[in-house]
Amino acid sequence: MKHILTFAILLVSIQLHAQKSTDYYYEIPDAPDHYSAGTVAARLLDGLGYRYYWATASLTETDLQYQPNAEARTTQETVDHIYDLTRVVYNSVLQQATDVRMATPEMTFAQKREATLKNIEEASLLLRNSKDKDFKNYNVVFLSDKGSKEYPFWNDINGPIADAIWHCGQISSFRRSTGNPLNSKANMMDGKVKE
Repeated sequence: MKHILTFAILLVSIQLHAQKSTDYYYEIPDAPDHYSAGTVAARLLDGLGYRYYWATASLTETDLQYQPNAEARTTQETVDHIYDLTRVVYNSVLQQATDVRMATPEMTFAQKREATLKNIEEASLLLRNSKDKDFKNYNVVFLSDKGSKEYPFWNDINGPIADAIWHCGQISSFRRSTGNPLNSKANMMDGKVKE
């Protein structure tokens, strides 16, 4: 009996871990109880995470290959770009440079989606708990063959964060064009899913 109980607890634990790893931003976490630079920046990332979650949920191969015209990115290329943008944000919060010479690792769509959501969540958690009031340590730093280029955190907001939100809207529009619209139960104002 003791072994059966231990096995059942282990199965539930594995199931909860597996569910957590794929459910980043199914809903937006509860809002912090106070406003600070860190909690506001984190909430902005939470909004991105929620929009990305629902923009990319249940995409089909047809959705991923959709391209509105020859000059536009496919949905898959847009997903790749958003992943790269979230890497920039996450690196800046980790106080690390982003080396633009490094190739993006090969991943399936599901792996890239999960990695993107994880980048967003981890950056949000770090910012939410940050004691750095002016974010002077969270600079965006790019390394390339020409050297390094550095920007203050402000540029994270109007650069990769805003750009990623913009591209989530594109994916939402693209998937409508393929006949696979966003889940109408996902409420962008509340950050919750209507049951």
